[in-house]
Amino acid sequence: MVTTPSTLSAGRKAGVTIGNFDGVHLGHQKLVKRTLEVCRQHDLDCVVVTFWPHPRAVFSGQHMPPLADQETRRQLLGQLGVNYLLELAFDMELAKLSPTEFLQKYLYPLNVGELVIGYDFRLGKGRAGDFEVLKQIGLEDGFGVEQVGPLMLGDAPISSTRLRKAIEEGDMALAREMLGRPHGFSGLVVHGEGRGSGLGFPTANVRVPAVLTPPDGVYATCVTHRGQTFPAVTNIGFKPTFGGRERTIESFILDCDRNLYDETIHMGFLGRLRGEKRFAGPAELAEQIAQDVKGAHAYFDGI
Repeated sequence: MVTTPSTLSAGRKAGVTIGNFDGVHLGHQKLVKRTLEVCRQHDLDCVVVTFWPHPRAVFSGQHMPPLADQETRRQLLGQLGVNYLLELAFDMELAKLSPTEFLQKYLYPLNVGELVIGYDFRLGKGRAGDFEVLKQIGLEDGFGVEQVGPLMLGDAPISSTRLRKAIEEGDMALAREMLGRPHGFSGLVVHGEGRGSGLGFPTANVRVPAVLTPPDGVYATCVTHRGQTFPAVTNIGFKPTFGGRERTIESFILDCDRNLYDETIHMGFLGRLRGEKRFAGPAELAEQIAQDVKGAHAYFDGI
């Protein structure tokens, strides 16, 4: 994949779709796959235009962890077959552009032939560039515009807002339905305090990532290392039994005896087993972890 192209191959036109693609959920995948179909039909190069950081975070001025980090988003879009990814740094100057100004600055240099947009997409200052506006601009400037309908799950569309809410509430089963895979992240295994080994459940500790994580609690997860996936029990929180003051993420990986220190693992969240709680002491905690292990096996067997 070529990231941030300024032009394409000489003589080639582009089929373009635009969006945040935060998380690259199944709705996003539907939009990208339709764009790829349009590109094949019209012999176009496929270009996905994205923004970083998320425009909502810029407008609100508040920290808004993404659903996937930038590199993961690139990988997921590449796996769908995207040739070119134009990543634009979103700021207030970009937000002030009208739909026509945005097209002239970013899409016309790519020689856009077809523009494919989502059902709720709006482009430009004040979200003025809806489907009808873009379609009229396309008629005047020589490119086609197609709008793709929503992908429904139950009685509502799959959306990043709905996905974010599911993760924030710890509903990892719903998140998985919307993503087509478990929500998760990758991280480097670092040294912890060693308490897990003392309890008979040695854990792999990773730093809290700069992406949206589920609420504190214990989860059934799948941990992947060098292409092999293992069931695991993962705790997110402050370890109140031991008076912890920093939020940590640690996984007891079942059926794995590898030395994972300084190795990168991917952690996918399958389901929430319980909330975080304080136990009377290490023995009671160890007994509960043994029960959590049984629960994790049940989730893992179902994937």
